[in-house]
Amino acid sequence: MTEQRNLFLAIVLMMVVVFGWQFLVGVPRMQQEQARQAETTQQQKETQTLNAPAGAQLASHSLPRAEALAQAAGRADIETPTLGGSINLTGGRFDDLRLRQYHETTDPKSPEIELLSPATAEHPYLAEFGWIAAPGETQKAPGSDTPWRLAQGDKLAPGHDVELTYDNGNGLVFTRHVSIDDRYMFTIVDSVDNRSAAPVSLSPYGLVMRRNVPPSTKYWVVHEGFIGVLGGTLKDPTYDELGKNNDTQHFDSQGGWLGITDKYWMAAAIPPQSEQVAATYKAFDANGTKAYQSDYLMKPREIAPNGSQTVVHHLFAGAKVVSMTDDYTKALGINRFDMAVDWGWFNPLTKWMFLALDYIYRFVGNYGVAILIFTVFVKLLFFPLANTSYRAMSKMKKLQPEMERLRERFKDDKVQQQQAMMQLYSKEKVNPLAGCMPMVIQIPVFFSLYKVLLVSIDMRQAPFFGWIKDLSAPDPTSIFNLFGLLPIMLPTFLMLGVFPIIMGITMWLQTSLNPPPADPMQQRIFSFMPIIFTFMLANFPVGLVIYWNWNNILSITQQVVIMRSTGTPIDFLDRLRGMGARLRRGEPAEKPAGPPD
Repeated sequence: MTEQRNLFLAIVLMMVVVFGWQFLVGVPRMQQEQARQAETTQQQKETQTLNAPAGAQLASHSLPRAEALAQAAGRADIETPTLGGSINLTGGRFDDLRLRQYHETTDPKSPEIELLSPATAEHPYLAEFGWIAAPGETQKAPGSDTPWRLAQGDKLAPGHDVELTYDNGNGLVFTRHVSIDDRYMFTIVDSVDNRSAAPVSLSPYGLVMRRNVPPSTKYWVVHEGFIGVLGGTLKDPTYDELGKNNDTQHFDSQGGWLGITDKYWMAAAIPPQSEQVAATYKAFDANGTKAYQSDYLMKPREIAPNGSQTVVHHLFAGAKVVSMTDDYTKALGINRFDMAVDWGWFNPLTKWMFLALDYIYRFVGNYGVAILIFTVFVKLLFFPLANTSYRAMSKMKKLQPEMERLRERFKDDKVQQQQAMMQLYSKEKVNPLAGCMPMVIQIPVFFSLYKVLLVSIDMRQAPFFGWIKDLSAPDPTSIFNLFGLLPIMLPTFLMLGVFPIIMGITMWLQTSLNPPPADPMQQRIFSFMPIIFTFMLANFPVGLVIYWNWNNILSITQQVVIMRSTGTPIDFLDRLRGMGARLRRGEPAEKPAGPPD
């Protein structure tokens, strides 16, 4: 019994810690961060220079995004099936991108997701590539304020490239040839021709910079901030890890990639995979707000008179679609680019679960239905083990009267009581821990599905049926406004929807089928668990709650069948039958005492 009690308590504490952390710590932290960022949107009137390879600068003031875009002297439009925007001819920067296939809300007429924005906008987010003069070099390389000329093409699209040029007036001519696929990958071919009489030494670089990160919904289990694979390993400090003390991290790597990521979107600069690079993550103060930059610098290249040098960079800017990141890893040979999606602690299991759900989705066309079908497969996979566990619990439940007699007989001698219990288990061939296995197995499956719903762009705004328009968001209904009948806006902690309530009911039913813990305190804790979990899961993705409901229903069905086959009493069914019989006889529904009907 001691082992059973400890295991039950460990499972309960594990679940309470995970859900309680999100409910009590994760949400308040998110609100504090949103408040802090809202306060810093009032920009100070001072200029700070980026400590970047190219000496890129941030503006000392901020504008609405539309006004910031209109300030540019010239732009080359971007128009693809997935992206809209433009390249800034001042600096040759990538600072204007919208994701055409994703909107801010489930309404298809809502604004498209805005990914990249100019340096003078309220929330700058941009990518830049170029050359930096080696120490002691006197030749001028293009920078963030360089006026590039559009030499070829007027609009960037798949199969329609654009080319920019810049002549520094001292014999160096820079050419930037930009192409794009039909998804989110840019190819930047940077060349420099030396028409002077002296050799020149220049180093190629690439960077992704972001300032004044806008408030967003943050989950403690989803990574946002710096990201990259450098030296063959994932390097992913959060904004706070570097921003708290304005830290800088340095890495040496052959190839790899780096950038800045949100939950669903990412901008990443990718050097040639055969080149050695010096990479940097840095956080610093700029104009009263925090700025963050990922950059890499390649080794200097000697360019002889009448010679030239060329380097090929790539820029990923878009949604972290799993199939796309996997494809780019293989097609472009980018080292572990698939790690752009944050699969978390149970990485192999979580990604496998997503791939299984995605495969089912191709046949049924609904991720909610795919979750239901997947849950059935999981139950079938563990059916033999669950059967053994439920049979063990049925035996334990049938032994409850005998166990109560032993507790009463040896109530003053706990050691003797435990020995008598163990003898009873041995005689009846019962393992008191066997009934815990279904719950233990469910924990990694539950967390993996939770992660899939949070990080997979495919699950974002994926509908189920009826009022569920987004499986990755909480159930939008609440019992406290009669599920929308009353026009009352409720705080988050009162959003207790239909599916969380069903989850609480099914959890209570499943608990009533199991033998109660021996300790009275444990019994009280377990009696409150359905209520606690109902409120905790109300703010979790509704797709996760749907999974839990369906899993509970399948488990209850399996357990009831087994209990009937073993002759084990089913308390809540017996009570319901008794209530029905008394009502038919015209008697009170509740019978306070006496033998069962």
